[in-house]
Amino acid sequence: MLSIMLIARCESNVCAWVSRLLTTLTLITGACANTALSAPLSLEQAWQLAEKANPTLRSAQANLIAFEGQSVDAHALLWNNPELSTGIARRRTTDAKGNDWNIGIAQQLELGGQPTHRREVAQQEWAAAKEAVQEIRRQIRGEVEQRFYKIVALQMRIDAEQKTLKLMEESASIVKKRFKAGEDSRLDNNLALVEFERARNQLTLLNEQLLQARAELATTLQLPMGNVPDVVGDLTLRPLGYTLGQLLTTVEDRPQLKALGYRERAARSRLGLERASIYPDLTVGLSTAREGPSGAQDKIIGLNLSLPLPLFKRNATGIGRASADLTQTQIEREATRRNARAQVSTLWQTLESLRNRVNRLQNEVLPRLDENQRLSQKALRVGEIGFAQLLLVNRQALDARRDLLDAMTEFEQTRIALEQASGWPATLPGLVKP
Repeated sequence: MLSIMLIARCESNVCAWVSRLLTTLTLITGACANTALSAPLSLEQAWQLAEKANPTLRSAQANLIAFEGQSVDAHALLWNNPELSTGIARRRTTDAKGNDWNIGIAQQLELGGQPTHRREVAQQEWAAAKEAVQEIRRQIRGEVEQRFYKIVALQMRIDAEQKTLKLMEESASIVKKRFKAGEDSRLDNNLALVEFERARNQLTLLNEQLLQARAELATTLQLPMGNVPDVVGDLTLRPLGYTLGQLLTTVEDRPQLKALGYRERAARSRLGLERASIYPDLTVGLSTAREGPSGAQDKIIGLNLSLPLPLFKRNATGIGRASADLTQTQIEREATRRNARAQVSTLWQTLESLRNRVNRLQNEVLPRLDENQRLSQKALRVGEIGFAQLLLVNRQALDARRDLLDAMTEFEQTRIALEQASGWPATLPGLVKP
């Protein structure tokens, strides 16, 4: 309110200058926001956005608080709280009357080593929850990377189709001129027009697929629909930086397997806790009291010990359930480990096959088809070949480029799946806070 009053009291030229300044700042701010929004998105930026906003990851992080509380309870000095008791009674006899009172405290003590097992359970479950967070991070990063490179592939495919469309347009223009001059038939002219329209339709279809891929990435990054800019990346085959032996070794350190290992140790400690609960808990009590008629009361101090006899309740239910949980966790861990190693070996072989296919297309096929395309284009201009022959050459080149992009895309998707299955790299950068 103060700023508005001051502006109202300014002279007219000062007010006009202030108004122009505010308008300019508003336009600059809007332009900067639009620029930041439309700036190309890198893979690292996409990872950071996903980690900040992903609800599954945030929920897993929130669950860590519960395991932390469990650990605090397990590390308390004693598991059970002390019990305080007191009482008062009115005494009346033929000779006298008075009040009797007593007060005492009792504490239940575990004799079977339960605190050690309970602390071990809490520690291992907390560690498993932390590894589960890391596994969720890996899954999110893998999903983001797959969708990111899907957009990269579509962008490259659109660039290639635009070049094809331009080539088809030039060819259709040449055939049209020759048809009007009577050098080509109507069939050639129709073929040229049809191929041009097919190329344009293919470009439209790819743009629709790109729109859908951006929407999928926006969902993963928790961005408003249609708010994902172009991404920066390519499908160039790069050295992997690891061997099959290294990946098989990294499998053992994958967060999912480490979490299962912690869960197995927690289940074993929980079984020990259930077995230890067979032993009765000793209750120790200390009390003081005053009894007797008024003026002749006796002060009594007592020590009480209470120990249940473990004759009937043997906790067979708890022990059976804990034993079953331990067995199931062991089976799950072994199956996950075995499947992960088999998946890594299979994906590695697939990756090597894809690399060889990409190299053959790049080094053997495409150079010759590009040369054929240039020669046939020149031959068409001088009338040495017809459009049907040019069409065959163009289709071969176009199919080869599509095969190459498909192989490169499949290579990237397989590489991502391989690193996801093996847990590569062994460590991830620090978690981005929301």
